[in-house]
Amino acid sequence: MTTTHATGATAGQLTIPCPSCGRWNRIMAARVADRPKCGACAQTISLDRPLALTDATFDRVIAESGVSVLVDFYADWCGPCKMMAPAIDELARMSIGAALVAKLDTDASPRTATRYQIRGIPTVIVFSGGHEVTRQSGVLSLAALQAMVR
Repeated sequence: MTTTHATGATAGQLTIPCPSCGRWNRIMAARVADRPKCGACAQTISLDRPLALTDATFDRVIAESGVSVLVDFYADWCGPCKMMAPAIDELARMSIGAALVAKLDTDASPRTATRYQIRGIPTVIVFSGGHEVTRQSGVLSLAALQAMVR
């Protein structure tokens, strides 16, 4: 039996853009480890690394995710962001099917960063059911990131 959240997301289901062609795909979170293929271009959709989000993709991914989504708001030039990147990457590998780990470049996607009042980076926000659950700014350890998505 599946349940639908108030946002329209089905429990355990992800709606994400294909990293290769940009077409939207619905994937059952439990099948993410099976490396599903895009329905349009047949490229593998691998979520063992953070999903890159943009102003154009952010809202739909968050709203239509049936699992918790941890978003790392970062910038390429940010030293602390670079220090935390390996922990974010490891969290994505460890969380396959249980949570979605994503990144949003605040320089490339300023509209979303402004809407969520990101004033310092790195900032990590966890969303569940389409809504913000918790946030933390500054460099976090892998253990702290894991605790946030539990």
